[in-house]
Amino acid sequence: MTVPPIRVRDAAALLGVSDDTVRRWIDSGALPSLEDETGRKVIGGRDLADYAREHAVPPPEIASGGSSARNRLVGLVTEVVSDAVMSEVSMQCGPFTIVSLMSTRSVRELGLEPGKVTVAVVKATTVIVETP
Repeated sequence: MTVPPIRVRDAAALLGVSDDTVRRWIDSGALPSLEDETGRKVIGGRDLADYAREHAVPPPEIASGGSSARNRLVGLVTEVVSDAVMSEVSMQCGPFTIVSLMSTRSVRELGLEPGKVTVAVVKATTVIVETP
């Protein structure tokens, strides 16, 4: 399986920063990049997943206030651990790490590997992984 490279604007959206911030990280060498066939800078999916995991920060503490729970979290697969039947898939969704247990067959069918863009759908204690 091979994850396609991710454009700068898409990487920025996944990391919750501006395009310019991602370009600065690339220019400083903090985030590795490649060039696509048109000469645009792109980031390897695995590189972006590693960067997201290494630089994740917890959300700020909120003493009180309203809440609107959201149950769809876009993120990147950061790790897949599989045996013959079951797999553990870790995703970095902004500052949150989501872990889902699923069949190894599902991992293969969804093409899940580090760097793959995913959506974690949380329902009670179950996490369902979708690919866009």
